[in-house]
Amino acid sequence: MFGFGMLFMFLFWIASIVLWISALIDILKSDFRGGSDKIVWLLVVVFLPLLGAILYFTIGKNQKVNKPAGDSNQNNPR
Repeated sequence: MFGFGMLFMFLFWIASIVLWISALIDILKSDFRGGSDKIVWLLVVVFLPLLGAILYFTIGKNQKVNKPAGDSNQNNPR
């Protein structure tokens, strides 16, 4: 009844959703160099789910602002 093709399609669908959600979370948590880059990437990923997520992870991650390691949002005077 259910063959290899159905299993493959189901796993592909699940992987696509996980990739899409992880792209959305990464975009929302990140700061970008350009003022409108975050909104543009959100729109691309929302309206072109699989292609947008792939494009974001290949192109968009390079547009993020790099924070120094160990940098936090808390002010710790020493």
